[in-house]
Amino acid sequence: MTEDNQSVTTEFILKGFTDEPEQKIILFVVFFAIYMVTMVGNLGLVASIYMDHHLHTPMYIFLGNLALMDSCCSSAVTPKMLENFFSKDRLISLYECMAQFYFFAISETTDCFLLAAMAYDRYVAICSPLQYHTRMSKKLCVQMTAGAYIGGNMHAMIHVGFLFRLTFCGSYYINHFYCDLFPLFSISCVDPYINELMLHIFAGSIQIFTNITVLVSYIYILFTIFKMKSREGRGKALSTCASHFLSVSIFYGSIIFVYIQPSSVKEEDKDMAVAIFYTQVIPLLNPFIYSLRNKEVISAVKRIMKNKSQNILK
Repeated sequence: MTEDNQSVTTEFILKGFTDEPEQKIILFVVFFAIYMVTMVGNLGLVASIYMDHHLHTPMYIFLGNLALMDSCCSSAVTPKMLENFFSKDRLISLYECMAQFYFFAISETTDCFLLAAMAYDRYVAICSPLQYHTRMSKKLCVQMTAGAYIGGNMHAMIHVGFLFRLTFCGSYYINHFYCDLFPLFSISCVDPYINELMLHIFAGSIQIFTNITVLVSYIYILFTIFKMKSREGRGKALSTCASHFLSVSIFYGSIIFVYIQPSSVKEEDKDMAVAIFYTQVIPLLNPFIYSLRNKEVISAVKRIMKNKSQNILK
């Protein structure tokens, strides 16, 4: 091993997408536009839920926190990615790398718990509507939201802590557009077996728990809907769940594809494409999935805009 290879790496180079200047400009414009729309959509949704007391219900509290975490996920990854389109060295320090992964991991894990909480909320609302306000009290809603954040923080801290046991003394070239676990494992000169084991134990457990919660909730929801005699009632119930189920399917599908599959079958370019999907596309789509088909959110936005315009005229 050469003297250069024996030195510990404290800075990395992010590969990104391309080295072609023309493609960089196009990709910068595309991802910048996606980022702006994502932030406006998600933070606008958070503001609407916060400002309108009609939306201070468990479903919308979960939705507001989901939008906040989508903003966090996008902000953890996108600014550095945009910077690297015009950076000559595309360097990121070890501590920047760890911080980027931490905020990415806490947002994605919290999203998992929030989506499970939303599924349980829909289950209670449709299967036990008369008991909804007692079974889904504001206290329980706050506890479930706090639990989602605590679980997300603990999960992120565990993996960041185990990342510090790795030593990067060989390659400093990360074959990705942000700091993710598997690209870091591939350039470590310490066997990442323990890290991979911890990933499968903790991430796998969270995926199994939240997936089972969502699946069981929706099985009961579907049985209840099919038992409804009113066609209008069935349509309303399905419409209530459609947005959430679509978001859950997209989110869990992409996460499972990357993190639960065996490392032997991983393909870096394919993983990068899927990573674009869950770090860029899903945070962009969620506000539209939940808001455009939701009359209450649209009505809340109209009320807020009307009040603002009246205050300006005064």
